[in-house]
Amino acid sequence: LRAKPLKDFLKQIQRPAIDLIFILQDVEDPANVGAAFRIADACGVREMILTGISARPPHPLIKKVGRGKDRRVKWTYSEQAADAIGALKGQGYTSCALEITPQSVPYYEATYPDKLCLIVGHEDHGVTKRTLAACDMIEYKDSMTLFSHLGI
Repeated sequence: LRAKPLKDFLKQIQRPAIDLIFILQDVEDPANVGAAFRIADACGVREMILTGISARPPHPLIKKVGRGKDRRVKWTYSEQAADAIGALKGQGYTSCALEITPQSVPYYEATYPDKLCLIVGHEDHGVTKRTLAACDMIEYKDSMTLFSHLGI
């Protein structure tokens, strides 16, 4: 599907009543950022926050892999992910890092709130300790399985 038929199809999809925000912390590879924009668009993410050394639009690889979704999904930049998390907490969001730590819980054992912020870290180093300390929850499982569990 392309153009208008695709738009009509997407309008018919019943999205879950979750107010979802993505934070990408230091995601360097523009291809990964572009893929995150496509996932964000498909999941109905309200906003994506790029932090630290994350690749940012306009970048030709983000545009190519993301198929232009960086123009459709609202995005902002923040130097520190922990600062963005703090601001979102003030708006009633629960923050959840997708990371493996001793405190991590399986995605299927967690209770998810209506306002959720998912944090994904650097391709090699993951989410930093400072950012983990700012998070309310830490899940271990790949993000696609988590989205499926959330009904997205």
